Amino acid sequence: MRRNAAVAVGAVVFVAGIVVAHFLLRPARSFGDAATVKEAGRGPAGVNVTLAGRLPFPPDNPWNVDISSWPLEPEGDKYIASIGLDAPLHPDFGANYKGVPYGMPYVVVSRDQPRMPVHFDWPDESDQCYYPIPPDAPIEPGDKHVLVIDRDRWVLYELYGARKADDRWQAASGAVYDLNSNAARPEGWTSADAAGLPVFPGLIRYDEVMEQKEIHHALRFTCRKTQRAFIFPARHRASKSKDASLPPMGLRVRLKASFDISGFPACDQVILKALKQYGMFLADNGGNWFVSGAGDARWSDDDLQALKKVKGSDFEVVLIGNVIAK
Repeated sequence: MRRNAAVAVGAVVFVAGIVVAHFLLRPARSFGDAATVKEAGRGPAGVNVTLAGRLPFPPDNPWNVDISSWPLEPEGDKYIASIGLDAPLHPDFGANYKGVPYGMPYVVVSRDQPRMPVHFDWPDESDQCYYPIPPDAPIEPGDKHVLVIDRDRWVLYELYGARKADDRWQAASGAVYDLNSNAARPEGWTSADAAGLPVFPGLIRYDEVMEQKEIHHALRFTCRKTQRAFIFPARHRASKSKDASLPPMGLRVRLKASFDISGFPACDQVILKALKQYGMFLADNGGNWFVSGAGDARWSDDDLQALKKVKGSDFEVVLIGNVIAK
């Protein structure tokens, strides 16, 4: 992940009227609570702890709003084309890569987990506090993410570029999110993601797909080239390019309603339904149309690979509001 550490400055205008009007007309949904989240930590090797359907952030948070009826962005086709019309959707997670599950690992802890300081390379844009990181917290091999959910306080802690030396944690940057709140990070701040977004809420998780059989939030994806701009709820850009044909961070796309998902494996249909209803946010630079998930030994890699039948041309861009380019 390459980042431009300069702080972007400007005004963010979000399509709030659409969000509010759309959501107020929807019936309230019920999700799990803290009591239903299983014991802290991780399950057996390669198996993630379930959140039992509990939803990070309030239902009216941008991550959780149904955008299936939102209008299209008039210039959306150029963004889709720049990412790749024929490029396949790529599941960047699974059960077995070189003998181990791959994807974004996370760990669930209780309020009793000891907290410790973290030294940051970018302290000015990091949330500096004590982080409840277990000594054996899993570190993602690629960008060195560490994701920790405090199930009792319902707080998310995320690190990027994390490393541990002599029982001390260091990281490039860190962000803390109250999962009961819609409060956004300061404009221009990075997070554990290049777009300044939280990572965990955008992951495809085994418990949602295979236990709940529903995903009630947007997903997270990457592409190789972005422009020097971002759209709310993203807070940060990670490019020097002023090419307006490239997508800004925070771009939200959805799978076209006309796309036939009936021939896909059942687990893929859960994912594809979420892509129609909630879409996915451009969150980082990486492979084109790489969609993120939590690795788990129980995934069927053969089923997940069927997602590659979906192409870039099967997506469309929803209305994006103002693009902040500084």
